Amino acid sequence: MKQPKHLHDLLLCRDGPLTRELLRKPAGFGLGLRPARLAPDATTTSVCGFCSTGCGLELHLRKGAAISLSPASDYPVNLGMACPKGWEALTPLAATDRATTPLLRNNKGQLVPVAWEEALGTFVDRFRAIQDEHGPESVAFLGTGQVTTEEMAFLGALAKFGMGIRHGDGNTRQCMATSVVAYKEAFGFDAPPYTYADFEASDVIVLVGSNLCIAHPILWERICRNPHRPEIVVVDPRKTETAMSATQHLALRPKSDLVLFYGVAKLLIDRGAIDEAFVDASTTGFREFAAHVRDYDIETVSRETELSVDAIDHLVTTIQKGERVSFWWTMGVNQSHEGVRVAQSIINLALMTGNIGRPGTGANSITGQCNAMGSRLFSNTTSLLGGRDFRSRADRRHVADVLGIDEGRIPSQNSLAYDQILERVLSGKIRGLWIIATNTAHSWINQADLDDTLSRLDFVVVQDMYASTETTRFADLVLPAAGWGEKDGTFINSERRIGLVKKAVRAPGQALADFHIFRLIAEAWGVGEMFARWQSPEQVFEILRELSRGQPCDFSGIDGYDDLEQRRGIQWPLPERAGDEAGAEPQAERRLFEDGRFFHPDAKAKLIFEEPRRLPEPVNDRYPFTLLTGRGASSQWHTQTRTAKSELLRKLYPSEAYVEINPADAARLDLAPHEQVLIETRRGRMAARAYITNVVRPHQLFVPMHYPATNQLTFPAYDPYSRQPAYKACAARVRKPSDRGV
Repeated sequence: MKQPKHLHDLLLCRDGPLTRELLRKPAGFGLGLRPARLAPDATTTSVCGFCSTGCGLELHLRKGAAISLSPASDYPVNLGMACPKGWEALTPLAATDRATTPLLRNNKGQLVPVAWEEALGTFVDRFRAIQDEHGPESVAFLGTGQVTTEEMAFLGALAKFGMGIRHGDGNTRQCMATSVVAYKEAFGFDAPPYTYADFEASDVIVLVGSNLCIAHPILWERICRNPHRPEIVVVDPRKTETAMSATQHLALRPKSDLVLFYGVAKLLIDRGAIDEAFVDASTTGFREFAAHVRDYDIETVSRETELSVDAIDHLVTTIQKGERVSFWWTMGVNQSHEGVRVAQSIINLALMTGNIGRPGTGANSITGQCNAMGSRLFSNTTSLLGGRDFRSRADRRHVADVLGIDEGRIPSQNSLAYDQILERVLSGKIRGLWIIATNTAHSWINQADLDDTLSRLDFVVVQDMYASTETTRFADLVLPAAGWGEKDGTFINSERRIGLVKKAVRAPGQALADFHIFRLIAEAWGVGEMFARWQSPEQVFEILRELSRGQPCDFSGIDGYDDLEQRRGIQWPLPERAGDEAGAEPQAERRLFEDGRFFHPDAKAKLIFEEPRRLPEPVNDRYPFTLLTGRGASSQWHTQTRTAKSELLRKLYPSEAYVEINPADAARLDLAPHEQVLIETRRGRMAARAYITNVVRPHQLFVPMHYPATNQLTFPAYDPYSRQPAYKACAARVRKPSDRGV
């Protein structure tokens, strides 16, 4: 089996080995275009459509179509670098399994091509029939963080205001819901405070549950540019690629983070390492928090986390001595049964030490998908347009006025969350489901139950680039959608930067941009007049610009797509200035809370805390291993729906599923390197090759999330506040296929 590759075997910049291999390809490689020898006619910049980093890519055009790409050297995010996925961003567009025409399941159970007219008529007739028989809440939608902000807004407005669908959620629930709730409760708004420049300005960088080298390699490169020789602390059960490069690695017991950070807070308080002036002026709840952590002495924390007293003390001393400390987290925190409180324990550390609002500081959540931030603010799933509240009459009235619609069409209650929608499917209350640009049947937790759930629906519509995903197996109707590079719009990245996405290749066959599919559905449903102003993505951007006005995410000062292009993306907020107001142009990189004022009515941040919760599925004698899941390689992406289309990317990660197992456990089980094993949980089993390594500690296993069988194993636990699934820790066992007596 090909072993997993370390980050440095991959390549980020123009002079690396992978770059040279990519540049040796003929123009048009992987696009179904005839190789060309002449120089491109022109170059234009678009934001990458994979992760939330939001890199600028130069698309090299001939006769108006992209033939190749390279990283944009002047884009403030990536500064001339690209990860393997970025270099191969065009290749998935030419895959042979693209959905090129609508497909309708016939009475023989086969998906057969139909015309758009029949597809739209079936969509309307079937969903309306379900609503007529079972009520308007019997149809729901599941969206994504992968489409443009304009498309997300159109979907949410069409479904909720036009079609009367109450419940809809996005796959950002799987990656970012925890951070959204943590920020809203602590700051008063979903507001990641940082800019990527903070990676280069910190003297202490604390990474929690974040394998930055693999998950966000360009951001790791920003750390590598830091001139201050920072302390890099990694808090993670695994010795990840990032931990290998850190100055401190705290390999704590899985899901003991909350105990650790409460213990760190207690020691900082005991040592007087608190910014009392900032705490008094800009926070509430510190006195109560200090009382809460009083019992988290270092010996107790050491016992609960399985970290040494010296390691904990060293971390506290590092934070205490740091002048510019930044805290960063990703899915290791978010995907947890108590992720919101863990995220808030990190936020508390930043607040109590005054490490926020200054260069090189912050409590900083790094997003997962390319447009998760756009989804969080404008998809009408977790909030009303612009980060507003469905339950607020004033918010509903304002949105209705801007959109020119009847206020009564806007729901007065929040949607159910993703897992709750699926529970209603299981109970028969939701009978129709519209799934857009997400591969639910691969990515959702505890797949065995999900397959049964989806099979109970009366009508399933899947709107996707590909006709071959695991989810299309359940589809009654497939709507062929354009992908990144085949449509226009905007993404909002982790640092709140709004970037422009451009159409550079024509979508194949009859595939359409999601935006235009929504326009057709609006007309077919009979609500086309309601969306008469929604004629193009740029027109919708202007509507969203107006909806942002006065909100913390205000970007009313952006003067359309041309402004985004010229300024190389713009971070929110950027309010519109009065005509006679003078002032310098905004900086390319900006952070929030420099004035110590937050978004609660009293302008103060809240320190929020709670007793730790028990792990939902602890190990026992029958299932003695803790199973961890996560990103496998920087060349893989989520369910591999796109990255698996690239021959080059497939070379950079193992084709077979593998499981990391500690040498001590392998010896006890008499396992040889690369031997095939079965990983079993109470829900299912998965075949994998044993990768024997000290990357994982004894009694722990790690399986990449990208393989279809991984979520046959995961345990369906959810954070009670964010409803985000806890993919990261459940009880498991390992055996050889020949062992029958286990």
